[in-house]
Amino acid sequence: MFGIGFTELMLIAIVAILFLGPDKLPQALVDVAKFFRSVKKTISEAKESFDEEIRVADLKKEALAYKEKLEQTTNELQGFRNFDIDELLESEQKATKKPPLPTDDTPQIEEKPTINEDTIPKKEVK
Repeated sequence: MFGIGFTELMLIAIVAILFLGPDKLPQALVDVAKFFRSVKKTISEAKESFDEEIRVADLKKEALAYKEKLEQTTNELQGFRNFDIDELLESEQKATKKPPLPTDDTPQIEEKPTINEDTIPKKEVK
């Protein structure tokens, strides 16, 4: 206990009995025990507070890393904010000289020829 051996503890007890006397010694021991208990409680509260501050610091560091990644992604996407698909299609058509695409939003379906007897070649029978 605190690096104190049995003989040192006995010497302290004898000195305490001589100075305090047998009537004040029990109350003095109770006061010393309360003091050590309060010191222990204060140390544990300080340790908990320190651990909580470290946790908060770690969470803050992680949040700042996520914020930085979000800002980088936002900056990368800033160029796409005013992105106009019609302008892109027109510039592509001019570059490739393709006919303009239909502006109607309905899909254009090509009509497939129907198969009938006239369109199937007949085999000659010999």
